[in-house]
Amino acid sequence: MPPLAQPPSAASYASSSSSQQAWKRTIRPLGACVLQGICFHGNELIALDSVRGYLLRINPVNEDSTILNPLNVEDFIGAEGLTVWKDTFWIARENSIYFFDLERQVLQHFFTIPYPVTGIAVLEDTVYAASQKAGYIYIFERNSRRQVTRLPMPGVGPAHITIRGEELWACDRVEQTVYCLDRATGEQIFCVLTPFDSPTGVAFYNNPATGKDTLYVCYAQEEPFIRDNPNNPEGAYELSFRDRTFIHALDFHYDPKAHYALSNGYRIEMSYAEELLPLEEIHLDNLEWRIALPAETDRQKVIHIEPIGRPFVEESQQGQRVAVFHFDQLRPNERHLFGWKAVLEVRAIKYQFTFDDVDRVPPLSPEFKAAYLVDDDELAMDTPIIQAAAKEAIGTETNILRKILKIRNYVYDRLSYALTPRIDTPDVVLERGVGSCGEYVGLLLALARLNGIACRTVGRYKCPPEAEHQMVPLEPDYNHVWLEFYIPGFGWVPMESNPDDIIEGGPYPTRFFMGLPWYHAEIAKGIPFETLTANGEPVETVSIGELAINHIRFTILDELPPLKE
Repeated sequence: MPPLAQPPSAASYASSSSSQQAWKRTIRPLGACVLQGICFHGNELIALDSVRGYLLRINPVNEDSTILNPLNVEDFIGAEGLTVWKDTFWIARENSIYFFDLERQVLQHFFTIPYPVTGIAVLEDTVYAASQKAGYIYIFERNSRRQVTRLPMPGVGPAHITIRGEELWACDRVEQTVYCLDRATGEQIFCVLTPFDSPTGVAFYNNPATGKDTLYVCYAQEEPFIRDNPNNPEGAYELSFRDRTFIHALDFHYDPKAHYALSNGYRIEMSYAEELLPLEEIHLDNLEWRIALPAETDRQKVIHIEPIGRPFVEESQQGQRVAVFHFDQLRPNERHLFGWKAVLEVRAIKYQFTFDDVDRVPPLSPEFKAAYLVDDDELAMDTPIIQAAAKEAIGTETNILRKILKIRNYVYDRLSYALTPRIDTPDVVLERGVGSCGEYVGLLLALARLNGIACRTVGRYKCPPEAEHQMVPLEPDYNHVWLEFYIPGFGWVPMESNPDDIIEGGPYPTRFFMGLPWYHAEIAKGIPFETLTANGEPVETVSIGELAINHIRFTILDELPPLKE
């Protein structure tokens, strides 16, 4: 009987793929449940599964995993923040920090703080420990175990950390953000959004063949699925949840002159079509049906647009591209399917402005005041409740960035998100305390404009954020809108409507304050997404919803190639 083949060692797969060409972009280690920390020991990828208590050596080529602590998993259950310096590994478990070597795997106590520790990083004789509950990254001298200083945490959630040269990197689970900090001062250099929710570990791999660094982030979350349960008396199918964990390379490019950082993105195909299916028969002459087209932005590139069903003529409205579909007559019983299909390259973006950067911005031009400080969409800006709220929201603040952030937090304090059957005016929404994304936007617009901040609505759809589901049709459950505010001397900056309102009473994350994830499709900035005119006049006898049913489809084609750092 021939001997069993032995699995390849970490050194063998590292040497055979020294260029990393064979490494998977997404690594899903076999048997892993919840990864809560990764690190590189030379060319070996080591991960910590906090639920199983496994230390895993992972092959990035074929995703095979080897349990390195088969006789000692109990000590590692509930641990996180795995890191390594030379041959010594470090983990955090509850409030304590431990170190060990792979050969013996005996945990040795280093230090205990009053609050849980989630992230560990070690450089020579310095140990860094991140604690979300404390709000600090503690810095210890390794030999004496003495606390030297502490740095403020950059986000609101639990963070894992790593070190590259003079940089301290932190990935925040709630913020969905990786921060690059000055290791000595804790000052933020820049930050980027991650392409997936719930990052739980971060580490750099230095390719020995090229000398280039690649940043890897691990993720752990629960995903819903339909379970076939024949023992369920109420039906065979039931909603259940399962663990989902993986590792993915995080691309990033920071442009300090342009004040933004880009990260991972995807090439997507988006189709928008109207199916003409009136609730009541109607006759319209010389009908022009306008549908906004995707915009070209810092994070979104329009590669191709083509018509669906009928040709269109393109026009420009306030600098935005719009498709115009012309019908000589729209007669009773007439049916059409028409719209557009676009191929887009979309990335996540995070603008990088400090309060000091915008402390002395020039005043708004008269044209911007006339266009973006007025009530042009039933914003109830003249009602007492909205005017009082505008004053209360900012107090005596004068800095534009602090003002818009205070307005956002004020709205989050007073609204809870829910789908509503119609869009009510901001005064009604504020009194009710519940709003949809469109109603969040309406209230934010009203309060910002009353405080002299130019802003506009942006939409209209989000690609379902299922990046691994490529080349299959994906349909969003509903439309979505957010807003942009204007910084004089720079330009428009995005701010989400409601997705950051996730913590009752705060503190609220700022992941989508001056940032957008990759799955937002930017269309119709400051203009209506869709309008109808007949004989040159707006159609008021029937709404678009009464005339047609819209069909929206996204297809994720592939992931965009890595950015140049």
